[in-house]
Amino acid sequence: MAYFRYVFVLNMRGQPLAPCHPAKARILLKRKGAKIVNKCPFTIQLTHASGETHPVMTLGVDSGYKHLGFSVTSWTREYFSVEAEIRDDVVEKIANRRMYRTSRRGRLRFYRPPRFDNRRRADDWLPPSLEARITAHVNMIRLIRKFLPISHIRIETAKFDIQKLKNPHISGEDYMLGEQYGHANVREYVLYRDNHTCQHCHGKSGDPILQVHHIETRKTGGNGPNNLITLCKTCHKALHDGKITLNTNRGKSYAPATAMNIMRQHLLKRVKEQNPDVSVDETFGYITKFYRVMYHWPKSHAIDAFFIASNRSARHLYGGFYFFFKQVRRHNRKIFKDSIDKGGKRKRAQSPYIVRGFRLHDKVLYKGQEVFIGGRRKYGAFVLKTIEGNKVAEVSPKKLHLLQRRKGFLIQLRRR
Repeated sequence: MAYFRYVFVLNMRGQPLAPCHPAKARILLKRKGAKIVNKCPFTIQLTHASGETHPVMTLGVDSGYKHLGFSVTSWTREYFSVEAEIRDDVVEKIANRRMYRTSRRGRLRFYRPPRFDNRRRADDWLPPSLEARITAHVNMIRLIRKFLPISHIRIETAKFDIQKLKNPHISGEDYMLGEQYGHANVREYVLYRDNHTCQHCHGKSGDPILQVHHIETRKTGGNGPNNLITLCKTCHKALHDGKITLNTNRGKSYAPATAMNIMRQHLLKRVKEQNPDVSVDETFGYITKFYRVMYHWPKSHAIDAFFIASNRSARHLYGGFYFFFKQVRRHNRKIFKDSIDKGGKRKRAQSPYIVRGFRLHDKVLYKGQEVFIGGRRKYGAFVLKTIEGNKVAEVSPKKLHLLQRRKGFLIQLRRR
């Protein structure tokens, strides 16, 4: 296992204290002055009273759409560094759920009249996909505060000019004249953009009927012009029949920039509400970039979080260590699988919670390598995967040693 410079310490009441050196932690554990409460990150809890003094620590948060950065620093040194990857499958799962619900209601024989009472959304309502991302930020901050005494939180919020990203030379009145200006709807604009010509055969089929096709599925790609293309009816039918393939990709997606614009103030407000005992303020990306370039550091989320914390004279973590957190789905509420077996039967999608003492996503030790349980087979073998999702082996659980029970985040210690 890689060597990490600090061991995190809790007092008798479970409140965080300043981290200590691993040598001191070994002495405390040997003398029964402390006990282990967490293995990654390694955390001990004192069994006797001690002083409550600790340095003033600032948590820098590099917010993002999918990748986050966290860094805890004092005036002199950095104590904790994290790069996190959060879930990106919420939109697809909600779309699938809507599809199955619509299909199920269509098969029912009885009629249920629509009900509109108590359907008013709250003023601060957000789509579930954005709500999940904000919740991931808040949960990460709560997790870090469990083993480090944070007194100040600084968050980098981003605001993007979408029209400037599309057209760097836009200015003045051009902001009022968008790309679809003068067109009645998206379909009319897409036909005009493609010069009313099939983008596959370019008119060779002779079919005068033009249709608009989604390059990606509508549930994941949306109805924006960058996801639409003009096809004639002949090519459109051949494409859906699998006879031809398109050699084009959808245009650049601005979903991350749009999401960050929406999340910006909601995230700051939510963090302040969840952490009333510490001061919370915001900073901006151009400030972070200025200091990162000035100190000649490479671009990464953990390094950005270090400069966001504003303790720029602090010494970075010894050896370039940092923790990588990957968010995983903890519960599967889907009862049956999509595929139907012979005889019209469907297999259940929910496996037992515990199988031979192990759960899904538990961290285990196999032949000296730290891996995670990615699946359980009927014949008794467990599928082992790396944190990136690459398959390692299928082995019997007898050959595995449990390191850590699964949580909402898979954790791995890395080195730059």
